[in-house]
Amino acid sequence: MELYLDTSDLKIIEELWPILPLSGITTNPSIVACGGLPLGELLPKIRALVGPEATLFAQVLARTSEAMIDEALRLRELDPKLVVKIPALPAGIGAIKALSARGIATLGTAVFAPMQGLLAAQAGARYVAPYVTSVDANGGDGLELVRNLQRMLDLHCPSCSILAASFRTPVQVMECLLAGAKAVTVSPDTARQMLVSPAAEAAIERFEAAWSKSFGKLSV
Repeated sequence: MELYLDTSDLKIIEELWPILPLSGITTNPSIVACGGLPLGELLPKIRALVGPEATLFAQVLARTSEAMIDEALRLRELDPKLVVKIPALPAGIGAIKALSARGIATLGTAVFAPMQGLLAAQAGARYVAPYVTSVDANGGDGLELVRNLQRMLDLHCPSCSILAASFRTPVQVMECLLAGAKAVTVSPDTARQMLVSPAAEAAIERFEAAWSKSFGKLSV
């Protein structure tokens, strides 16, 4: 399983990177815009924080295949290991196909239907990203999308992995992993929810209280 943090906030990366078993950092244009740093400044700063082995993702904004390819090549100049996020729309499928032929890793993003994800995978995408909560908000079933897409990838394109995105709760993350998704990306808020367990905290406090009652200090 690959776990990614979906953020462009350098302070949050500094906070959570040493704690969570993260494979890398994902971004999208909205996240980058909120952070205020353009990708030319942001990506090197993230790379410096997470090290050379982590996987970073950044998304193109162009709307034609040719412009997406050009933008992807410029993004790769900023970080040669970058996985380029391409919308899994007709122009994007063409760009994924051309970039994959050049050996450039891509992610087919904004996946709202199984066939959309499968076509991106068949075009050569290393990952496809179904938007779980966004699908639910549009009257669909995000978890069922993940299940169906994973079945199709297992049958027809096992070299491509789902990188599920757009979560509100850790339960959604768990359900996607149980449905077969090999990777997930979570917001800082969801990541913090995954780390917190009030019941576990209460259990530790009971251990500490019992120890203090008998020995008076919290050390061996």
